[in-house]
Amino acid sequence: MNPDELTLLAQKAESSSKAFLKKNRKKLEKMDSVVLDLHNEVMSKTNCLHCANCCRSLGPLITNKDIDQIAKALRIKSADVIATYLKIDEDGDFVFINMPCPFLLEDNYCSIYEHRPKACREYPHTDRPKFYRIFNLTIKNAYTCPVAYEVLEKLKLVLK
Repeated sequence: MNPDELTLLAQKAESSSKAFLKKNRKKLEKMDSVVLDLHNEVMSKTNCLHCANCCRSLGPLITNKDIDQIAKALRIKSADVIATYLKIDEDGDFVFINMPCPFLLEDNYCSIYEHRPKACREYPHTDRPKFYRIFNLTIKNAYTCPVAYEVLEKLKLVLK
């Protein structure tokens, strides 16, 4: 699914996803195992290397631990990682200066994959405990990630 197609699908589904959350919030609080199963099912059929839309368009939060890991991977000082790749955003957090991610290669592989930031490792967060707490974030992520979109749509069918 290309990014433009995904954006259109996510736009069409957003209001029903919000209504679904409002109607099913209590049920969702007890459905982490169902959501995890849906996540695993969708991920098993998804090759993120075909998409890499998150790496092209989302600026992940970069923690101090992430900076140290990136520095280790690049064999440079943490201060050089900050000076070369990062800026401080409006919330006071480190993010990449530019997108796409500076470590995204032409074949969609990550040049620092084993040392990638925590936000990248955990994305799209559809396997997170207490999923109901990040349901609105998942609606937002559905615009970028086919996995987030599909998990939401499958979850709506489960609780129909």
